[in-house]
Amino acid sequence: MDFKELIIQRQSVRRYLDKPVEPAKIEKLVEAVRLAPSASNSQPWKLIIVDNRELAEKVAKATFDKVLAFNKFAVDAPVFAVLVIEKPKTITQIGGSIKKREFPLIDIGIAAEHFCLQATELGIGTCMIGWFNERKIKKLLQIPEKKRVGLVISLGYFPDDYNLCTKIRKTKEEMSSFNKY
Repeated sequence: MDFKELIIQRQSVRRYLDKPVEPAKIEKLVEAVRLAPSASNSQPWKLIIVDNRELAEKVAKATFDKVLAFNKFAVDAPVFAVLVIEKPKTITQIGGSIKKREFPLIDIGIAAEHFCLQATELGIGTCMIGWFNERKIKKLLQIPEKKRVGLVISLGYFPDDYNLCTKIRKTKEEMSSFNKY
């Protein structure tokens, strides 16, 4: 697939079929994350794939509550990817302190986009979910207390009648410039 076509097709999917994602495709997704670049090659993430249906439903329910139910669609996703933030290399920590940058957050963003673009190429929908009950997810997935969950991504096939949106974006002139702000 042409790269521009790929980035146009990659969208936040919020409706999924009750259809499992094949293990071979999940392996490709894991490999896409494994190959993602990171500051000083720290690779400051642990990717947890949740493909057990019962556990996936519990993870989904940890992404919304009675008051804030905007992630309720997640209960239909058959698979989740959870990116846990890991400690970066010492040189990255020092550089981040000096420059006041959270390199691991940037790095998991890159890894997550690799995951989502690979899924799109495979015909699978994703949605990056930043709103979740971290304590519940850590307990469900046995993530050590001192670790942070950076991002949850829902994953699954979407129906043929799922309408991919026309992307509404700023113009090039609004979002970019050359040689000055």
